[in-house]
Amino acid sequence: MDGAGRLARSLRSLGPQADLKAAAIGAVVLLRERLGRRRVRARPALDRAPPNRLILALERYLPHRAGITLTVLMLLGSAGFGIVKGGHVDELTQALSDTRNALANSAGFRITTVAINGRKQLSQDEVLAIGGVNGRSSLLFLDAATVRDKLKANPWIADATILKLYPGRLQINITERSAFALWQEDGRLSVIADDGAVLEPYVSRRFVTLPLVVGKGADVRAKDFLALLDRYPQVRAVTKAAIFVGERRWNLRLKDGLDVRLPENDVGNALAALSKLDKEDKLFSRDIVAIDMRLPDRLTVQLSEDAAKAREELFKDKKTKKKAGDA
Repeated sequence: MDGAGRLARSLRSLGPQADLKAAAIGAVVLLRERLGRRRVRARPALDRAPPNRLILALERYLPHRAGITLTVLMLLGSAGFGIVKGGHVDELTQALSDTRNALANSAGFRITTVAINGRKQLSQDEVLAIGGVNGRSSLLFLDAATVRDKLKANPWIADATILKLYPGRLQINITERSAFALWQEDGRLSVIADDGAVLEPYVSRRFVTLPLVVGKGADVRAKDFLALLDRYPQVRAVTKAAIFVGERRWNLRLKDGLDVRLPENDVGNALAALSKLDKEDKLFSRDIVAIDMRLPDRLTVQLSEDAAKAREELFKDKKTKKKAGDA
């Protein structure tokens, strides 16, 4: 039967038509896509002001990433200003120093041995504290000049030398001042050296035997005067205090309360005469309260109240007896 043949011919005849139809559909799809793209309205561009000339110049001539660098610098500057304004400079410096020393210590430059020579009044811990040396210090970053300056700033230390012996030994040689006298001014009592430097407030009984000088300027003039007084041990032995009066001359306060007013000039001769009077006439043992030697040609003695009354009564008795004899 021809049915099968007709079916075969029908399929063969539809092949080209199907291809044309598929091509037409594809063309339509492409055309729609293009027309659709053209119909999409472009977004309007933002209205921007023309860039500043300075900005254009910076963008043109500054190196790459300069903006980031400037930003970092601004942040660092702001942080630095905050540290200074907040008063944290010392804390930051100390933290950086501790970090640096910690690295050096871990590398083998820790101070393991400290030798201090020449100390008498100050302890080892006091010397180290004055010099700023502590358990965190490293020998590598220890500034010997700074330590020496700190030590010399202390009144007890006249001079110092610092030796760094690597890897971990520190040697400090100091020359101490000696306590020379006690100085009193305006009610304050201090221990002074022979050059007048105030060593410390008088709080320790170990200085109780030092000579006492009193008055403004007595601290720097005490060395010469006490050296002169030492030449007359009879006077020095009974002297309790040397008082500098008006920054011009000295008075002596003896242990029994007797005041000796010395002249401004020729003090040595006055002390020699005073010593001679005591040896020959027991002057210091008499009932007197003051001896005035300020005038070069005379010596004036002030009696105590009891001695003055006794002397007055003695004169009265003499006058009475004289009148009775005349009668």
